[in-house]
Amino acid sequence: MEKGLVHLYCGNGKGKTTAAAGLAVRAAGQGMRVLFTQFLKDFSSGEVSVLEGVDGIDIFRGKPVEKFVFAMNDEEKAALAADVKAQFEAAFAMAEEYDLLILDEALDIISMGFVSEDRAAELLSSRPKGLEVVMTGRAYGEKLRAAADYISEINPVKHPFDKGISARKGIEF
Repeated sequence: MEKGLVHLYCGNGKGKTTAAAGLAVRAAGQGMRVLFTQFLKDFSSGEVSVLEGVDGIDIFRGKPVEKFVFAMNDEEKAALAADVKAQFEAAFAMAEEYDLLILDEALDIISMGFVSEDRAAELLSSRPKGLEVVMTGRAYGEKLRAAADYISEINPVKHPFDKGISARKGIEF
């Protein structure tokens, strides 16, 4: 592609990672090279096991996250921050070899302060000219809003969690 654009898939609703995975498949189906990386996940998400088998899609994993950030102590949070920051930087360094970079849950690691919004905006502005970038997560700041070409908000109108139904394998993860 001549010019890659920046997509933000955000909001509190279900489907941000699913949308990013769908775009990865679409891009690979058109002969594009895709780098897909996830933050704050434990590797149990079903989409990644399928994406690993798709020609043209490479999965780049950091360390698995075994519990929610709110349940971590300060030492665990500091270790997680160092891990995800290194993974974020490495993904952009590797991206020169790809057409599409998907950073699943990147908006959350930025919102939590593990990666600064300034650094994320800097990496976006200095990315290779043709690199398309997707970031998912709940919310974004003003600098990412300015850097984005697409912003898609996914918000729940109705969700089974409200009825006490827990996340289900194959549907929510």
